[in-house]
Amino acid sequence: MAGLNVVLVNTAPAYLLTPQLLKTTLAAHPDAKGLVLNYPSNPTGATYTHAQLRELAAVIADTNLLVLSDEIYAELSYEEKHISLAHLLPSQTVLISGLSKSHAMTGYRIGYLAGPAPLMTLAGKMHQFMVTTAASPMMKAAEEALSPAGAGDAEAMKKVYQQRRDLMMAALTQVGFSAPKPAGAFYIFAKLPAKFGEDDVQFVYDLAEHARLLVPGSVFGPGGEGHVRLSYAASTKNLTEAAQRIQRFVAQKE
Repeated sequence: MAGLNVVLVNTAPAYLLTPQLLKTTLAAHPDAKGLVLNYPSNPTGATYTHAQLRELAAVIADTNLLVLSDEIYAELSYEEKHISLAHLLPSQTVLISGLSKSHAMTGYRIGYLAGPAPLMTLAGKMHQFMVTTAASPMMKAAEEALSPAGAGDAEAMKKVYQQRRDLMMAALTQVGFSAPKPAGAFYIFAKLPAKFGEDDVQFVYDLAEHARLLVPGSVFGPGGEGHVRLSYAASTKNLTEAAQRIQRFVAQKE
């Protein structure tokens, strides 16, 4: 909408932007103005360790890039406590987040931006002509969620998501899928078993009547072909049933 040229960067197989890959991309596109990061990631569940993020921040600090850092899954980080890029590069980062994932308040539609004050003043001017306000009950709920009383609400959910992740990873691996172990969010981005080739769209259509949890990886852009995305933000009972359906479907295609 802003008339920008979008440069896609293929980060497979780890699905993380490395310092060297960023340097290579910037060398090929020296006029780049911004960088979009999403971590923990949808669709892969990949996220950065503290060391990895600091190394990436060191490269960004030497540029004039403005980073749009989408950290909506921050509270669902399994291995290390999440660290925001805004903490490391406050003058170059616009943090995008909300309460849909951390507090399961998806329908409330409460999100927020945080960034350098001059830029946020301009964002506020744009916002006031597009959105009047969020509804008062939703704002009161958001206030509670962001208060000390609600700060730990995601911890119990995170433990359950880890259990569900492990359940689905084991089930998929058993029938020939391969995927990096998600370190955050609630998605698995899995490579199809070799016998299904690279047509992820056809695989999902064929599977649709057996288990409805998968999204073709190619909808997420180049590099996603031959993959599927699975969400484990469902009950353990339903996930167990879905895993069995997927396994039966794959076995039938021998």
